[in-house]
This record gives sequence, structure tokens and C-alpha cells, in this order.
Amino acid sequence: MRSLFHSSAPEAASAVEPVPSEFPLIEGAEIAAVTYGPRVAGDFYDSLRVSPERILFGLLDVAGRRQDNQPVLSAAQEIFRKLAADLFGKADLNESEAMTELCLRLNRGIMEVAGGVRSCPAFIGCYHEQFGTLCYTNAGHSPGLLRDHTGIVELAATGLPLGLFSHATCDAPTVGLEKGAALLLVSRGVLEGKCKDDKKEDLEFGLERVKDLMRDAASGNPRQLCTSVLNAVGDFTCAPLVHDDMTALAFVRAA
Repeated sequence: MRSLFHSSAPEAASAVEPVPSEFPLIEGAEIAAVTYGPRVAGDFYDSLRVSPERILFGLLDVAGRRQDNQPVLSAAQEIFRKLAADLFGKADLNESEAMTELCLRLNRGIMEVAGGVRSCPAFIGCYHEQFGTLCYTNAGHSPGLLRDHTGIVELAATGLPLGLFSHATCDAPTVGLEKGAALLLVSRGVLEGKCKDDKKEDLEFGLERVKDLMRDAASGNPRQLCTSVLNAVGDFTCAPLVHDDMTALAFVRAA
């Protein structure tokens, strides 16, 4: 199998292409993301430090081909970065309310640039370095997988995908990340990677296979975790992965 990966390292960008950035350094934790092959669809991730103790990150999956939705991706990144510090930069704030407001503004911005409905599942998280907590929202995205000493828990959808209804909102719960815990996000393309069984019927890679890989992964390195998942999808399909983006993002708190 030929593997081809793109990471968070900066790369050339057109006028409407989102600008990749290096993930910020995080005290006692690390974050990384990897994309398999050329980006042909709407996967997009970003992260930035929004205060001395908070890191905001997100994985979005805008429906459609990349050449058609680049303006939407670029607008989403602009809103994400412009509002991040304003909403999360205060020392005394309600993170859940800030997250809800960010999603509402992203939702309306996506619809405005798209000129109507444009489905955009998204998982956005805000990590607090001092407390080791994660305030998150899952807008119709595949479940986030949180692994700690008790096992793996799904962080399921807390609302509808962005870009569908102008006044839709998403809940924003908070979870604690114990030392050594890992959060893994994968895009829809990972779960929908297909192969043929003995009856020539399509089988999807699916969330349970991702869980098994995460459960068996001994490394605390987020980039290695992402790469192992995408390599497994490539082995599973035994075919070129060109129909959709396949992206994995991992956040690991040091043990």
C-alpha cells in the first residue's frame, strides 16, 4: 500500500484556500492532525491559543468538492480565528456560552457565503491547561473518542451540522481529561472507507475499528495515533482513497 500523508505543516495557499498553521505548544499536552492523500473534499482543521490557559481547536467537514467550497472553508476559518480570542480570551467566562456563540456565528457565516444550505459537521473543543478540562460541541460530526483508564467513551453529537438552519444551536458540555487521556477525531471519509467482502458487498471501516485501533495503541504521541488509523484505513480498502478526504486529529494529555 502506498501511503501519502499531509500534516499541519504550513503549505502554499491560494486566495481562498484556508491557511494551515502549526498547532500551538500546550503545557502537559500535545495535539496533531494528519490527512491521507490530496485534499479533494471539505475536511479542515485549525487550532490556536486564545488565552494564557486555553487552546481552541476544531475539525470541520464541509459537504462538496474542495474546488467548489474553498470560499466556505476560508470564511469558516476567518470566523473561527477572528472570534476565538474575543469569545474565549477573558479570564472569567462561561466556556459553554462562548462555544455556543461561536457555533452560531460559524453556522450563519457558512450559510451566508454558501448562499444557502451547506452541511458542515464540526467538532470544536476548548482545552483548559490548568484544569485539564475540555469544553466541546459536536455539531453532527462523527463521535469524538475519549480514552482514559476506564476505556473509551463516545462524545456524540450535541446538535445538528452547521450550515443547515440559521438559528440552530449546539449544546457544549465539559469533560475532564485525566493525565494520559487521549481524544481522537476522525472525519466521515475515514469511517466510510470501503472494501469488498467474500460476497462482493461493500464493508465500511466504521467507528468500531477506529475504537479497536485506539484501544490497542500504546503510544502517547498524537501524530503516531493519527497515522496508525489512516494506515489501517488504507490497508482495509486495498484501493486508492480518492472519493473523500480522510483526516484524523488527536489530542493527548501527558501521563
